[in-house]
This record gives sequence, structure tokens and C-alpha cells, in this order.
Amino acid sequence: MPKVTQIKSKNGANHAQRETLRSLGLRRIGHTVEVKDTPQARGMLHRVRHLIKVDEE
Repeated sequence: MPKVTQIKSKNGANHAQRETLRSLGLRRIGHTVEVKDTPQARGMLHRVRHLIKVDEE
């Protein structure tokens, strides 16, 4: 499962991007979560790719 870390602030992001971060479980800069590798999760990661860092394992 890939580890996802929020590296940028959600300030200035649109509503859909903020909701996507919330759905992924990311709450603050530097917060890391593990996400299951599904097509839905990949779509969410793609939507907020400018705000996060993904570490594949």
C-alpha cells in the first residue's frame, strides 16, 4: 500500500480538492496515511497530486 503525505497547504484549493484530502484521511501538512491501491484511490491521488507526495512500496 502506498504511503501518502500532504506536503502543501489546502488553503487556496477548491472545495473538491479539500474534500478529496479529507476522504484520503489527510488533515495537515506532514500527515502521512496508507491508502489501498484501487482505481478510486488512484483517481483521488491524481486530483490532488500537487498537494501530496506518494511513496510506493
